Amino acid sequence: MRALEAQVERSGAVLRFQYTLDADLRRIRIPERRQPAATNGLWQHTCFEAFVMRAPASDDYRELNFSPSTQWAAYSFDRYREGMAALAMAEAADVRVEIASSKLHVDARVSATALFPGATLRVALAAVIEDDSGTLSYWALKHAPSRPDFHHPAGFILEV
Repeated sequence: MRALEAQVERSGAVLRFQYTLDADLRRIRIPERRQPAATNGLWQHTCFEAFVMRAPASDDYRELNFSPSTQWAAYSFDRYREGMAALAMAEAADVRVEIASSKLHVDARVSATALFPGATLRVALAAVIEDDSGTLSYWALKHAPSRPDFHHPAGFILEV
């Protein structure tokens, strides 16, 4: 893997998450495209993630998973790793995937209102990358102090 770029932008009520993986894609397990649908367990393979909470920091937060298969998942948590429940989304996440030579690009859009209506948001961006041997590696803009933990409040470093 040479590089992984991640960004988020907010335009009105839409959050747009963009991830670009630059790597020898023959050495990365990329889930095959499927019908876009809410699907559990996406994080067990190559998957791009966003964690969202209200700003200033709050106990409850949301987890979003975007797979190169175009499947997605949304969960709510009451507090750090507790009270996990599927998050009902009035509109499905719009996940678009492009693969070109050494780059995998995932562009996902969701309603900010479905996550936290009218709030300024704090965001953590992350990725799980599965190599050709099945080994998972964990990437984030900022990891927790002791070990990779995408749910840890220390990772919520962006504000939109």
